[in-house]
Amino acid sequence: MKKPFYQLEQSRDVIRHFTPNWFTATMGTGVVAMILAQLPFASSVLFMLATKLWQFNILLFITFSILYGLRWILFPTEAKQIFNHPNMSLFLGAIPMGLATIANGFLSFGVHLYGDIAVQIATYLWYLDVFFAVLIAWVVPFCMFSCQDHQLQRMTAVWLLPIVACEVAASSAGLLLQHLAADQHALAILIMGYVLWGISVLPAFAILTILMLRLALHQLPEKEVAISSWLSLGPIGTGALGLLLLGEQAQRVFVNVGFPELAHVFQALGVVGSLVLLGFGLWWLGLAILTTLRHAKTGIPFNLGWWGLTFPLGVFILALFNLGHQVEVVFLQYVAVALSILLLTMWGVVMKKTLAGAYSGQLFFSPCLI
Repeated sequence: MKKPFYQLEQSRDVIRHFTPNWFTATMGTGVVAMILAQLPFASSVLFMLATKLWQFNILLFITFSILYGLRWILFPTEAKQIFNHPNMSLFLGAIPMGLATIANGFLSFGVHLYGDIAVQIATYLWYLDVFFAVLIAWVVPFCMFSCQDHQLQRMTAVWLLPIVACEVAASSAGLLLQHLAADQHALAILIMGYVLWGISVLPAFAILTILMLRLALHQLPEKEVAISSWLSLGPIGTGALGLLLLGEQAQRVFVNVGFPELAHVFQALGVVGSLVLLGFGLWWLGLAILTTLRHAKTGIPFNLGWWGLTFPLGVFILALFNLGHQVEVVFLQYVAVALSILLLTMWGVVMKKTLAGAYSGQLFFSPCLI
């Protein structure tokens, strides 16, 4: 067993073994904060709790960014090996997705705390997030195609991570537009949002198709990566949420920039498209639950991949809340609340295990160095 991180023979070992899968913790924590603020019975106390959780998430993201940045500075040769690793390289997509939760928090909580400056900060962070999301969506798949060793029987839903970041940025564009004037700048962000949605959703569905083939030919994944089955909800839930948020803002933006005939079309597309996607997501949710229960009989070892339980389910819940609000169907709100309780329980368990694993030093391990 590894020594606790404060007793490691060299303190630099934490930096040397720091990997981007730690950023999945910021994804899960950020989405939980957003959901707490969405609950229909949210009180001032609950909103304050969500705000504190978002601020804690900022500290997490800054800490992880410093540690990972130091790895590239102090151990550049070893850090570069990530591009050749068939699994760890995929987690680079967690970095822009974690950043997106920070930017969204400035819109949901920062405006109340800091005023209009929060919108400006969120705008800058969104552009930065788009840059990293698109870059990773190009570079990581290219590495997969050119210098990594992949086999169908070893495939998991982790393949989705470098792709879904663009989709998350598209949803963030819808949130950002709520705070911007309906001018040409807003039109540009709206168009970019739909383009980002296309960059992500279409390749993600191709990956899901291959994943279904892999499951049919080679059965369920091993118990060590069983939690990855929840990641399939990510592009589906985020895709639905993106269509809803962008469609709602398209109605306002298109009217003000001289395209009123498109306003209702995009909003209707958001509602209909999200209904179809959420139905597909419900199917994958059932498979994820059954897969987890199947492996739970023999015990699923904890690793940072457990954070895959949180963010995908979280964006699925946010899409349910938003759809229920737009079509005014109370039943959808009830379903979202029930799933929110499940998510909060999952987040508590995973956070507790993560803190224990970080304290023991067991989670500071880079498979790229093997």
